[in-house]
Amino acid sequence: MTALEKSKSELLTTLCDYADSRSGKAPDGVDLPVVLKAFYRHVAPEDLLERDAADLYGAAMAQLRLAAERPQGTAGVRVFTPSVSVNGWSAGGHTVVEVITDDMPFLVDSVSMALAEAQHDIHLVIHPQFVVRRDLSGQLLEVLDEYADTEPHDVARESWMHLEIDRVSDDQIGEITEQLNKVLTDVRDAVEDWQRMHTQIDLVVADLEEHPPPLPAEELEQGAALLRWLGDNHFTFLGYREYALEARSDGEILVAVPGTGFGILRADPPPPRPLPEAVASRARDKHLLVLAKANSKATVHRPVYLDYVGVKKFDENGEVVGERRFLGLFSSAAYTESVKRIPVLREKATTVIDTVGLDSTSHAGKSLMDVLETYPRDELFQTSVEELVPIASQVMYTRERRQLKLFVRRDIYGRFLSCLVYLPRDRYNTTVRERIAAILKQQLRGDSIEYTAHVGESFAARLHFVVRPGAGEQI
Repeated sequence: MTALEKSKSELLTTLCDYADSRSGKAPDGVDLPVVLKAFYRHVAPEDLLERDAADLYGAAMAQLRLAAERPQGTAGVRVFTPSVSVNGWSAGGHTVVEVITDDMPFLVDSVSMALAEAQHDIHLVIHPQFVVRRDLSGQLLEVLDEYADTEPHDVARESWMHLEIDRVSDDQIGEITEQLNKVLTDVRDAVEDWQRMHTQIDLVVADLEEHPPPLPAEELEQGAALLRWLGDNHFTFLGYREYALEARSDGEILVAVPGTGFGILRADPPPPRPLPEAVASRARDKHLLVLAKANSKATVHRPVYLDYVGVKKFDENGEVVGERRFLGLFSSAAYTESVKRIPVLREKATTVIDTVGLDSTSHAGKSLMDVLETYPRDELFQTSVEELVPIASQVMYTRERRQLKLFVRRDIYGRFLSCLVYLPRDRYNTTVRERIAAILKQQLRGDSIEYTAHVGESFAARLHFVVRPGAGEQI
């Protein structure tokens, strides 16, 4: 045991003694020393040692009070700024966010993400798990340790979260609470419907094989293979819904099919509106798959724009009449797996090399394949072969030269501009990246800009910027 760990152990012993000295009793069924030690078990010693027993006791007891009642299938959320004069304890002037909910994946990531996206700096995260026993109304009867058995029908594993953020004003508390409740609902919907969405992939593939639309056999085979690949732990399913495509007097409209929504698309959709011109112009294109970025960010797991996989539906005449839409996020495995093992991308890579006129076993062919392997994976999915050939072939030569190159691709739906910048590796630093971002945002009239950087073994560093217009606008 290190000196810090020993000091933490001594502090928790002091905390339990302090709790015993308090006149207030713990709720029935709660062994307070066990709860206190479990509450702080996984907290770093340095996050506790500067605090006194009163503050640590107050934080844990506040969490217990929130946990006292939680109806099944709901989350408890409380946002407040504790003070010694009012609450008998403080969090160093920080505002405290408390959450009690069923334990499930993505909780800590999603709650932290929501606070960070709202520009609230997080100073401390405590997130123990407890096995609890509740009655039918949700009243807390007993708190067990995180290692307790969850087999009995009346017990469940819960996640208790205590987060501390910069102090906020009272009029911000309602907004934060509302946003966190929405995020927790999205997490619950996505987790509860995960198996249904995963099954839906299998049903779509089976339907394509049993009732193939009038498309080239190669396209159908690649599409089915990609859907199977997504279902093999390469895609985090967050939402699914089916749509019917209708031509009305005011334009093409996608109408949600009742009862088909899962995950974050489970709730009733807003009334349908005419598709934007750029989207409507491609809505009836006779291609099986639509691989794109949605125009909204994920509220679950990672703070990035959602990946959108659409499977078009065709009538007996071969006309597009609807779409089966999956929303989610490509998993980390999808970004690290070789292009040669990913359906659709492996065929795209072969076509690019053949179109450029290279032998895949030659030095130049291997160099071009390396460009595709290290190409931004999202871009590789979304960029057509026609757009990819000139960019990839020029990148192959640019990477070995000391020159600056910019390649710009317009999203086919007009929602963003994708900018690839290659520059000498030794000239890349944060200042240069920020200056390039400012130029792109200004010249392309962007409202927001995101970036990723890749510095490999070649002479060039690669920056990938995505420039987006303001809400409701198109490029």
